Amino acid sequence: MQQIYENYTNEDFLVWQTLFGRQWHNLQAKSSRVYLDCLSQMGNVLNADRIPRFEELNQSLTAATGWSIEVVPGLIPVDAFFEFLSKKKFCSSTWVRNMSRLDYLDEPDMFHDIFGHTPMIILPEYARFMEQFGKLGVKHNGNEKIVKGLQNLYWYTIEFGLIKGHNGLECYGAGIASSFGETNHVFKELVEIKPFDIAEILLRDFVNTEIQNTYYALESFDQLYGCLDNIEQHFSNHIEP
Repeated sequence: MQQIYENYTNEDFLVWQTLFGRQWHNLQAKSSRVYLDCLSQMGNVLNADRIPRFEELNQSLTAATGWSIEVVPGLIPVDAFFEFLSKKKFCSSTWVRNMSRLDYLDEPDMFHDIFGHTPMIILPEYARFMEQFGKLGVKHNGNEKIVKGLQNLYWYTIEFGLIKGHNGLECYGAGIASSFGETNHVFKELVEIKPFDIAEILLRDFVNTEIQNTYYALESFDQLYGCLDNIEQHFSNHIEP
């Protein structure tokens, strides 16, 4: 599959511009500076002016960390997803949500995949984490308990992770960074913020059809990057019989 740029409509471009513009402003006081710096560094190929061209994004990603975008129709089987990550390929759809549904999606669209995920992939440490994560998934393909544990970890970090910053909690997860509603929801008083605990996260189920009410906060990104080093010991202690 490939991105067919000529198929985008005027509404698609307007939706992209609207989503990018409002979320860029919304994230300034709520997102990790690391994420915002990465987004700024990609500004020549990822901005509000137009829907990004994947060939241009790939040039930036490949130059930075050797990664590229793999076009997919939508959600794909988890084993295929792990396989792509292990080969430094991040999966993205090419469709853009409708203007009438800016804040609700049945499954991730291109704005989530590209705006939410790709900026952080220009960081070598983050890119290595993603690659290592994919290789673990490939290695343990067929072990349902371990695969589920890895999915839980991905959900509470890469998708909905928080980190302690200089001015309090900040978001870095793509599911928050790409969602206007989720970004604002995170900072409400009724939300539960827990310290990052790999053993607990591996066993904590998630619901992907509703806004989150429990999040895990890193002390630093080193905590995320290092959590895979001994993860197989956690599998033995907490997941495998």
